[in-house]
Amino acid sequence: MSEFWLISAPGDKENLQALERMNSVTSKSNLSHNTKFAIPDFKVGTLDSLVGLSDELGKLDTFAESLIKRMAQSVVEVMEDSKGKVHENLLANGVDLTSFVTHFEWDMAKYPAKQPLVSVVDTLAKQLAQIETDLKSRTAAYSVLKANLENLEKKSTGNLFTRTLSDIVSKEDFVLDSEYLITLLVIVPKSSYVQWQKTYESLSDMVVPRSTKLIAEDNEGGLFTVTLFRKVIEDFKVKAKENKFIVREFYYDEKEIKREREEMTRLLSDKKQQYQTSCVALKKGSATYRDHKVKVTPLGNPTRPTAGQNDRESEGEGEGPLLRWLKVNFSEAFIAWIHIKALRVFVESVLRYGLPVNFQAVLLQPHKKSATKRLREVLNSVFRHLDEVAAASILDASVEIPGLQLSNQDYFPYVYFHIDLSLLD
Repeated sequence: MSEFWLISAPGDKENLQALERMNSVTSKSNLSHNTKFAIPDFKVGTLDSLVGLSDELGKLDTFAESLIKRMAQSVVEVMEDSKGKVHENLLANGVDLTSFVTHFEWDMAKYPAKQPLVSVVDTLAKQLAQIETDLKSRTAAYSVLKANLENLEKKSTGNLFTRTLSDIVSKEDFVLDSEYLITLLVIVPKSSYVQWQKTYESLSDMVVPRSTKLIAEDNEGGLFTVTLFRKVIEDFKVKAKENKFIVREFYYDEKEIKREREEMTRLLSDKKQQYQTSCVALKKGSATYRDHKVKVTPLGNPTRPTAGQNDRESEGEGEGPLLRWLKVNFSEAFIAWIHIKALRVFVESVLRYGLPVNFQAVLLQPHKKSATKRLREVLNSVFRHLDEVAAASILDASVEIPGLQLSNQDYFPYVYFHIDLSLLD
């Protein structure tokens, strides 16, 4: 399981014996794996300061947990079709999260224990706040990039009525720079190909004979060119519509087509630079260009470049700056979070057990979900002497204490904190 219970009990002889009993019972019953959790000797300060830190650390704990969950989700989103490898990238100090928690050591260099507790907490808070600020700006930029790319991709999909034609047509398909002639694009149903060939020249006056050419088709129909005099455009459109031939409003603009292709290539390149683990950028079936139900096949010129074709030549392996940043800062945020847990154990233990500082922290990893209820019962039984009044209200239903309502789920005679790594799954 990816769940841990972090508890502490006074370090006197009686409670050390209780810890030994707990270890013995949980081991024999296969309830949990227990290890000592090392916490350095901090400067205690005043009682008032500890009470204030208790509240502040609670808020900081919640914030840190929320932040690492958001960062983990960002890794999932950025890695797209390599989601199966997400956990390989969610590490803390180069090791998996479970190993880091079970072998936790306080980082004296980053968070000096000799400093006042307020200073240590302030350092952690500023570090996490900076990571969150950077996360917001980086993920926002990536979201804009992704949205722009998806908008362009939508224009590259669908049927011949709606999709962009910049990656289908070429300059050779049109009569350009003519004062009198113009080339139109007409969508013809597949069942009407023969009818089109027989009738297009007579749909209007001044249609250039033998000027039609099929340049692309999808599942529903084909895209034909036809050249005619400009003065009969409207008449031709009306007659074509009567025969269920649809003139697609499109006029060849080489500069606009070049701009659109360059924009797609630029966005693909920018996205690939942010994250790329393998050749996925324009790969068939990839998250960038998925297979679509409607496919448009350019005809007549098999060597004609389509949008993004040059990108296929530059596909490569690597790891972009966004993913690198997420990996590094997820590690930093997770490490900070576990340090916050350690600080909470220290502060709450001093507040509950008093001075001089003398307590033992233990990390328990329940073996299975079904064992947690039994594990809780064992802990409450072993340490009931730490809070006899509350224990009596739980264990003896006949005892009622005004204003005190407890259950086995929220009764902790010992200091207790929960670490749930499954939240990152």
